[in-house]
Amino acid sequence: MIVNDPAVLAEVIALVDAYEAALMTNDVAALDGAFWASPHTVRLGVAENLWGFDEIAAFRLGRAGGSPPRTRLRTEVTTFGADFAIANVEFRRDDTGKIGRQSQTWVRTADGWKVACAHVSLMQGGSDQRLAPEQEKR
Repeated sequence: MIVNDPAVLAEVIALVDAYEAALMTNDVAALDGAFWASPHTVRLGVAENLWGFDEIAAFRLGRAGGSPPRTRLRTEVTTFGADFAIANVEFRRDDTGKIGRQSQTWVRTADGWKVACAHVSLMQGGSDQRLAPEQEKR
């Protein structure tokens, strides 16, 4: 198994970037299109646990205004072979300054790359929990 094959890594990074753009513009169709349309898909959010694609899609439709604006601070993507990847994003909420984390498990399906599992959370301590720049990997 090849870890971080450059071509596969570039594909998934582009998908993570497109997901972020869709999130910030509340493009519900694109967000739904990024997720695996399966009852096995899971999204654990800041204030919601969503089990199955139908619950995830209903949540997006019911969320007025979409996701709060945020600034990505760090993105790490690791691919395993040609069909599996994980993406982790650290972000700062623009309205509160709180630091958040997002993780996604991407799998290549017959319909292309899809998120099969996602997690979003905010750190309890707020913005003071982020490492100093000299402590960060990059």
